[in-house]
Amino acid sequence: MPNASPHVSIVAPTFNEARNVAELARRLDAVLTGVDWEIIFVDDDSPDGTARAVKELAARDSRVRCIRRVKRRGLSGACIEGILSSSAPICVVMDADLQHDETILPEMIARLDRDEADIVVGSRLVEGGSSSDGLTAPRLFASNFAIRVAGLLVGAGVSDLTSGFFAVKREKFESMAPKLTTSGFKILLDVLASAAPPLRASEVGYRFRSRLEGASKFDLRAMSDFVGLVVHKATGGVVPPRFVMFVAVGGLGVVLHLAALRLAMDSAGAGFTEAQSFATIAAMTFNFFVNNSLTYSDSKLKGWRAALGLAQFYAVCGVGAVANVGIASWMFNMNEAWWLAALAGVVMGSVWNYTMSSLFVWRGAE
Repeated sequence: MPNASPHVSIVAPTFNEARNVAELARRLDAVLTGVDWEIIFVDDDSPDGTARAVKELAARDSRVRCIRRVKRRGLSGACIEGILSSSAPICVVMDADLQHDETILPEMIARLDRDEADIVVGSRLVEGGSSSDGLTAPRLFASNFAIRVAGLLVGAGVSDLTSGFFAVKREKFESMAPKLTTSGFKILLDVLASAAPPLRASEVGYRFRSRLEGASKFDLRAMSDFVGLVVHKATGGVVPPRFVMFVAVGGLGVVLHLAALRLAMDSAGAGFTEAQSFATIAAMTFNFFVNNSLTYSDSKLKGWRAALGLAQFYAVCGVGAVANVGIASWMFNMNEAWWLAALAGVVMGSVWNYTMSSLFVWRGAE
């Protein structure tokens, strides 16, 4: 008889976690006695050989599986793919960096088995929980701030909305999967905000540990992805998460443009036309490289592709500028208020630049 699917699938997204995978599997084996489980490592083609380490472990332990994603990045997308590859009734999402306390897994699983909840969250903010060991002061501040912002979107029910450690009934997850955002890092917030009707939630406290190996994935991109996700969900999915970051970068580009214009006119003695041309090119170049590193980091262009992408970005933004001026002028001539006409031009230019950049510069980006 073929083996039945396991009762629990643990999904661990990885990037440069080669030194942690065997230890995580060992710890799971120690705490999940009597539970039919598997672990699915979803690796974003780590340069440190994480996928190879997982496959070597899988050759000795049939409970270990590896999904290697090539030319795709993002913790949320990795979690989604891992859960959708499972046929187990219960799926767990946890990091491979050993900061999540695996000893609470039996209680998390038991609550789902007893049908006390649809999702059980490992929380640092309820009784028995703490994050003081695993987070630096700046990260702790940022995490607490993000939790408060997320609470405005999701409402009461879960205290630790930025947790990356939870167990969920697979059938519930699959029903909302088409609504989830594959980019970003806060999959729990996306799940809770996308569920209709809301999921019955429960929390189990745990102490967030210090990282033993590897490097933290918390960076500027993670913060920008969080903001984009919040805006995306708050607008009912109308505003794409990437668009929020794209517009933010554009705002910084405007500041740079004005600074470069003033510098060229005052320090270099250039005329307005020459200074405006210089400032425009400087701002577009800045926007391209920042978007390439942050907004489209999972589709980042390198080498000669970056040079080609920069030329395409110049062309896209040039057309966007024409659209901006054209719409603004038309509305102004229609006796609209000058500020409304200007705003409409900016919106049109931004939407054009974002759409065309996604289609032609960073092809295939969501």
